[in-house]
Parts: sequence; C-alpha cells; structure tokens
Amino acid sequence: MGRRRKAREVALQFLYQLDLTGDDDPGAHEAEFWARHPVDEEARAFADALVRGTKANQAKIDQLLAQYTEHWDLERMAVVDRNILRSAVYELLLAPEVPPKVVINEAIEIAKKFGTKESSRFINGVLDRIHKELRPVS
Repeated sequence: MGRRRKAREVALQFLYQLDLTGDDDPGAHEAEFWARHPVDEEARAFADALVRGTKANQAKIDQLLAQYTEHWDLERMAVVDRNILRSAVYELLLAPEVPPKVVINEAIEIAKKFGTKESSRFINGVLDRIHKELRPVS
C-alpha cells in the first residue's frame, strides 16, 4: 500500500474519531491518536494536513455535500461515508495539487475497505458530480 493511501486511511480514522466525539479540534486528541496509529513522518504529515484542512473547512464542505447528496441528511449518513466524502472534497477543491481522478479513486478504494457494500458506488457518484460541476477542466 502506498504511503499516501495509508495516510488517507489514517486521516479517515482520525476524522471518524473526531466525528463520533463531536470535537472539531484535532489538536486535543493528536498525541493519543498518533500513539495508537504510528506511521512514518511523511504519511503522518499528509494525514495531519488532510485532517486539519478538512476540519477547518468542514462547514463549507458539509454545505456543498448537502447540495450533492439530495435525499441524504448528512447526520443520517454512515459516519465512514460522510468522512470519506469530506476529506475527498477537501482534496478535490481545496488541495488541488492531487489529480481529481486520483482523489476519487482513492476515496472509492478506502470506501471498499472501510464502508458498506454500497459505499464505494455512492461515494463515486457524489464525487464524480462534484468534480464535473466544480472542476470541469481537469
């Protein structure tokens, strides 16, 4: 598994934990989380950037997701799916150095590993729509 895939998976786990506790500050849980999820420094830096960027922009990201997940209340969505979507939208729209196809593919693969049978298809559909409508040139 690539370093960035591992970093995305660890970021998902951190976002999941923060979502369940209702805490918006990754710093409050950072030492404990990284002690339980050791990764190399490069993966940790990438995961940390994903978590912090996603949390810092969560209100904007959630508003966008609400538009693109018609008939789905974000609070009723599976916690794993919601956080895969959040971090992928952050990467797609606010960290554009990663090609969109890579972001979407990584989100799909992570959904297959951590989500339900339907998660990967659902996530693919939402991210594809967001990408096509908001980043049509790439």
